[in-house]
Amino acid sequence: MTRIYRLDDGDRPRHVLERDGRLHWLEGDLFGEFHPGAPVGPDIAADRLPPGLRLAAPVLPSKVVGIGLNYRDHAVETNKPIPAEPIVFVKPSTSVVGPGDPIRIPPGAGRVDYEAELGIVIGRRARSVPKERAREHILGLTCVVDVTAREMQRRGVQWSHCKGYDTFAPLGPCIALGLDPAGLSIEGWLNGERRQASNTRELIFTADDLVAYISSIMTLLPGDVIATGTPSGIGPLRPGDRFTVRIERIGELCNPVEAS
Repeated sequence: MTRIYRLDDGDRPRHVLERDGRLHWLEGDLFGEFHPGAPVGPDIAADRLPPGLRLAAPVLPSKVVGIGLNYRDHAVETNKPIPAEPIVFVKPSTSVVGPGDPIRIPPGAGRVDYEAELGIVIGRRARSVPKERAREHILGLTCVVDVTAREMQRRGVQWSHCKGYDTFAPLGPCIALGLDPAGLSIEGWLNGERRQASNTRELIFTADDLVAYISSIMTLLPGDVIATGTPSGIGPLRPGDRFTVRIERIGELCNPVEAS
């Protein structure tokens, strides 16, 4: 399996391919034809980066399209009915941060919650895509934290206002290519304690359903991300916390929490 990371050296972030545990600079177009180039370094791996190199968000989407209440157990814990069709909201590009970047809790936001999610990274422009052709438009999969100002959410009808703050959409650590989005274990860990544990086979609306449905409403551009929903076990974040999403065969996305 191939994983794509984005390395930041403080100057110009670049994509790299991981194959057999080794990193190679990506040559070509991430959303077109690409191949592995020269090795990044003889002993450099994604989990062993030298000083001066860090992981950045693997893509910079024009938007993150979120899906609400897409696990049955999460609908139950929030006392909401199972939706008849996907509940869609949009997180702006300015909400995106990468691995290790802080989630900043805004002043006056009240309770702010973590939500561990599987992210679908769009690889080809998608408009009115039939469900049976959805996979043609998926580049790969990533981890997402859908951070939510919960008290603000309860005061309103729309969700983008409570999910769209800066730093409220951590992405990473990579884009995993060639994975079936069904049947992946997903976990959320708060300060080393597992709080969420499920499997993407429990999704109400599948990845294919979501690409077809969302693209019938809005055009999905290469690099856009669909956050597919969170399982039960959501809870509050506080300054000093550290939240981690773990998804089978994709990896771990870890972010500290700070006061804004």
